[in-house]
Amino acid sequence: MTGCPLCESAGGRVVVQATKWRLVHAQEPGFPAFYRLVWQEHVREFSQLEREDRILVADVLAAVEAVMLQRLQPAKINLASLGNAVPHLHWHVIARFEWDTHFPGAVWANAQRAEDAGRVQQMAAALPALEADLRANLVSL
Repeated sequence: MTGCPLCESAGGRVVVQATKWRLVHAQEPGFPAFYRLVWQEHVREFSQLEREDRILVADVLAAVEAVMLQRLQPAKINLASLGNAVPHLHWHVIARFEWDTHFPGAVWANAQRAEDAGRVQQMAAALPALEADLRANLVSL
C-alpha cells in the first residue's frame, strides 16, 4: 500500500522472513531487545485475519517470547499491537529489564532513570545468539 512504511520497507533489520510474516529487530535506542512481528499483507486489524492466520500469529508470538525469556531472562516481555501511527498489523515484542530507562513504565512513556550504557551494550552483545535461537525456533512456523 502506498504510503505505508511497513509495506514500503521491512520496518527494521530482518531476522526471520516467512511467507506471511517477518520478524525484525526494531533498533530502538536504549532498548536493544526490541523486535516487531510484521504481517506481510497490509491488514489493519487482527480480527481481519483468517482464523488459521490468527493462530499462526499467536504461535509465532509465543515462540518469540519463550526464546527471549530463556535466552535473555528479562523482568518482563511486553507485547503490544497499537497501529495508531502505522495502521499495518504488527506487534512489538520487547524484553524489559528493571534497569531500562522506562521500566516499569511503557517504552513510550517518560524515562524514569538515566540509561545504563554498559547494560545496554551487554544486552546488544547477546542479540546474535538470541537471533540464532529465534531462527531455529521459528523455521517450522
